[in-house]
Amino acid sequence: MKIIADLHTHTNVSNHAFNTLTEMAGRAGELGLYALAVTDHAPSMPDSPHPWYFYNLKRLPEKVEGVWLLKGAETNVRGVDGTLDFTPEELARLRFDWVIASIHSITVGADRLTEDEATRLWLNVAENPYVDCIGHSESGAYRYDYDAVAKVFAEKGKVVEMNANSANVRPGNEQNMRELALACKRHGTLLAVNSDAHSIYQLGVFDTVLPMLEEIHFPLEQIVNSSREALLHVLQAHKKPIAARMAEQEPV
Repeated sequence: MKIIADLHTHTNVSNHAFNTLTEMAGRAGELGLYALAVTDHAPSMPDSPHPWYFYNLKRLPEKVEGVWLLKGAETNVRGVDGTLDFTPEELARLRFDWVIASIHSITVGADRLTEDEATRLWLNVAENPYVDCIGHSESGAYRYDYDAVAKVFAEKGKVVEMNANSANVRPGNEQNMRELALACKRHGTLLAVNSDAHSIYQLGVFDTVLPMLEEIHFPLEQIVNSSREALLHVLQAHKKPIAARMAEQEPV
């Protein structure tokens, strides 16, 4: 199983990360990655960059250090109603290439949710047309009905993340991640295998996730960053303008 794009990374504009965007892209090039999504923390995180940063992303080139740059954000789910810290109007103006929605306890306002609350939260997020990917949702503190929600994620075209950094920052949730992956397998839900790298030393490191996916025989065709074809397909399905330029410059 080969991963050709890392779709969840942070630069040092998120103050608990360590490397510049150029350094991250340079490392991605050294690793032979085709694309890199830069998804710094959205405004409700204490160390988020100023909102102007996100509006200025569009001024960056589409390729940096020879790697396709998907410009995006890791947005924060603010409550059970699925509200994010970027409004739909802001997301429409920002026109990100890749939007992750994640739960962080400091921004959702609760250290724990009931399974019913967490299920309703993700079902509400699934209705947001601007969300591309569901970030590190395997935490036991926010356990949800994986089968019910994975089915809706599949219907809405949402990509569920298998986060390789969870083993380091959210240890003890490996079985939850496995159960979530199995639910996605049953319902045909798309996955992304991501590093959630906060430095060049974590970028492209997926070894806490790939063995589990191989063990459960997760279908390669359901992993959006397993090939250029799969990545372009999901970007096209999500109506991202960059997909046409990627396909035109490097036909698959």
